[in-house]
Amino acid sequence: MAKIIGIDLGTTNSCVAVMEGGTPKVIHSAEGRNVIPSVVDPIKNIVGDVAKRQMVINPKSTVYSVKRLVGRKFSDPSVAIDSKLLPYTLKSGNNGMAVVEVEGKQFTPQEISAKILAKIKADAEKYLGESVKQAVITVPAYFDDSQRQATKQAGEIAGLEVMRILNEPTAAALAYGLDKKNVHTIAVYDLGGGTFDISILELGEGVYQVKATNGDTHLGGDDFDKRILDFLADEFKKDNAVDLRKDPQALQRIRDAAEKAKIELSSSMETEINLPFITQGKNGPLHLVMKMTNESGRHQ
Repeated sequence: MAKIIGIDLGTTNSCVAVMEGGTPKVIHSAEGRNVIPSVVDPIKNIVGDVAKRQMVINPKSTVYSVKRLVGRKFSDPSVAIDSKLLPYTLKSGNNGMAVVEVEGKQFTPQEISAKILAKIKADAEKYLGESVKQAVITVPAYFDDSQRQATKQAGEIAGLEVMRILNEPTAAALAYGLDKKNVHTIAVYDLGGGTFDISILELGEGVYQVKATNGDTHLGGDDFDKRILDFLADEFKKDNAVDLRKDPQALQRIRDAAEKAKIELSSSMETEINLPFITQGKNGPLHLVMKMTNESGRHQ
């Protein structure tokens, strides 16, 4: 019997698993990692770690956080916020839906997501040694019908029959086996790369139902990175009178450094950012060298 894979199609990273011996087994990517960065260069047709590594030199053609755009109209207030934060171009496409424009070509969020799913499918097939045609994909509980249909369409473009679209908090509850107990109510918090939400689930005896959900679609790891990025850029501007956010390549280097600093400060009291030759000043090259602690920028 053909295997059905389970996919967490995330804002920042994606993950794929398969059931083996009654328990889920996370499938490592071709690069040997248990997650795949949700990053795509649609022109070069590269996905994941390889695409993420070249973001510094190709910031305007490397697409990330596309999950925030899936199934949304260009006029959506959420898209207006994203268009200010993302280095690539967003435009209004068919039926007023938000699309990504790279080097004059337009791509729907479904097409970008499909490239991530196609990479996941290929890695799963390599691990399993057989063709994979069916998948279950998780989505945030607050996704509306348009967003769910767009996610399903992305799977179909990638050559997958989407057996079910499953709410992420429901998937988390199932992973912990919480449906096996008597009927009870639980709260599931989900702090991801792009969103922070809470869902109230009623489950037990094989039945699960989302009773309520709420959250912030612009509060996640990406937004923590943005706060650190702004702190670094503001401090650099104070010292050098240069705003690095106006230089796409410098901006991407700071974004990478901000993410690393966030990760290091999760387990250490201090970290050092060292970005030589970050930009050109009036009297020669400038460097960004700074120490950060958990207190840095707290009162901004």
